[in-house]
Amino acid sequence: MMTLKLPREQKETMIAAVQAYFETERGESIGSIAAEGFADFMIGAIGPHLYNQAVQDARRTVNERLASVEDDLYALEKPLPRLGR
Repeated sequence: MMTLKLPREQKETMIAAVQAYFETERGESIGSIAAEGFADFMIGAIGPHLYNQAVQDARRTVNERLASVEDDLYALEKPLPRLGR
């Protein structure tokens, strides 16, 4: 399985967000170690689903752009002269 390595600054922001969520939504205070463990669990549990959806979205966008480029290329073609017999 792919391991997600986040910069420390992003990880700290996530930890603070998890702590704030638990405090606000559940009325519980959790420490940074517990918050980091929860964040790591969630990354492992739902991260691949989000990643795959992002890849599908990117694939769709690229395919749409390629179709547009293909249309532009057909528009650049010059008509061939008709040779009369």
